[in-house]
Amino acid sequence: MVRGIKLLFGVLVFNAVSGQEKWTIVGCVDHALKNNISVRQTDLQSRFSELTYRQNKAGQFPSLNFNASTGYRFGRSENPTTGVLEDNNFFNLGMQLQSGVSIFNWFSQKNTIEASRLSWEADKQQIQKAKEDIALNVAVAYLQILLAKEQVNLAKVQVRQTTEQLTATRKRVEAGVLPELNAAELEAQLARDSSSLVTAEASVQQFLLQMKVLLNLDAGTLFDIEIPPVDRIPVEPLADLQPEAVFALAIKALPQQKVNELRIQSAQKLVAAAKGTMYPSFSAFSGMGTNYVNIKIPEIIPGPFKATGAIVNVNGTDYNVVAPSFVQTGERHIPLGDQFKNNFAQNFGIGVSVPIFNGRTARTAWERNKLTVQQFQLQKEQGDMQLKQDIYKAYNDAVAALQKFNADNKSVQTAEKAFDFARRRYELNLLSTYDLINSQNNVLRAKIQALYSQYDYVFKMKLLEFYRGQGLKLVP
Repeated sequence: MVRGIKLLFGVLVFNAVSGQEKWTIVGCVDHALKNNISVRQTDLQSRFSELTYRQNKAGQFPSLNFNASTGYRFGRSENPTTGVLEDNNFFNLGMQLQSGVSIFNWFSQKNTIEASRLSWEADKQQIQKAKEDIALNVAVAYLQILLAKEQVNLAKVQVRQTTEQLTATRKRVEAGVLPELNAAELEAQLARDSSSLVTAEASVQQFLLQMKVLLNLDAGTLFDIEIPPVDRIPVEPLADLQPEAVFALAIKALPQQKVNELRIQSAQKLVAAAKGTMYPSFSAFSGMGTNYVNIKIPEIIPGPFKATGAIVNVNGTDYNVVAPSFVQTGERHIPLGDQFKNNFAQNFGIGVSVPIFNGRTARTAWERNKLTVQQFQLQKEQGDMQLKQDIYKAYNDAVAALQKFNADNKSVQTAEKAFDFARRRYELNLLSTYDLINSQNNVLRAKIQALYSQYDYVFKMKLLEFYRGQGLKLVP
């Protein structure tokens, strides 16, 4: 569809006039799609959704984490061998490798992944909608500029005609055929026509400035557009744009309708995912680790038994209580490799998580997601109804615009014919200057109104083609 809009006036190419490059509708649309801030913001939102989808998808794979810690202890601490508090300093190092994976969670994770994928698809369709909206807005702005330029041309023709009449009248006044009042009235009319010309030219600049905003161009940039002949823009017959047929195509082709449907599907997957969290889930875990302590371990050997001074009487006989003694012969350091090997440990297991009572958190989330589905369904229903109303309104507007365009064309022909008679009578001194000016103004008003009707008719028809979702025809 965007391609069709870009081709609306695409028969012309860029050229340079007075050193200034003029833009075609194709160039305007292309530039707007690349630089318009709204399109770029929508694209960023789609990228966020893509990241969420990829993150959720990666969550189904086992996790693997490596942890390491190191430190240096000084001062009084417990000897890891004897359990005695000692004043010593030592360096320690520990490392662990852990892994976990979800085994079964009632497809909660799977549905979450699918929901994020559908949300991403919806955001991509949202980009397409933003592009088509911008393309349509650029086409409307382009038509407004063309209309304003046509009004400038009409104003110039009016100024030229009034100038010619003033010149001819001035000669007749100097010859004494007409009174000075006739020339004065035409001079006043020339001033009004000149003012109208200035106003029309100012309107052109205003519409050009609005187009710069759509294109995200600096306000001070030199900018002008090509002027294609609006009469050569083909218009589909109204018989091919009946509202029911257009609606049947629009409901399937327009991005906004696709966005609404994808939002519903995504919300339904979130309902299933939330329901899965209310049931037991199973997971598996495993890990391994080791540690190292840089400390000297005392070497102790058994010594002789020594009396403790205690006496135990057994069957009337006293016995001296003795206890073994230990002799420290030195200190030794266990190497890092040996400690890593000796302290190496592994673990694995299966875990189950059973939600019993958590303040209705899981159930509330499930019920909230069901309401969200209904909310999106209502939005889709409202969007479809609004789309149908817009299509019927566009069709009725197009019918009225066509009728008005035909009527205004006849009005121009009638006004021109009346002005031609008025000018001849004026040249024969059979008509006052006031009546001549009034007849001339009638022609100008009729032409301006016909221009409005023509552009309004073209736009209404192109809007129907836009709703149809099959692009806009440029050639028959």
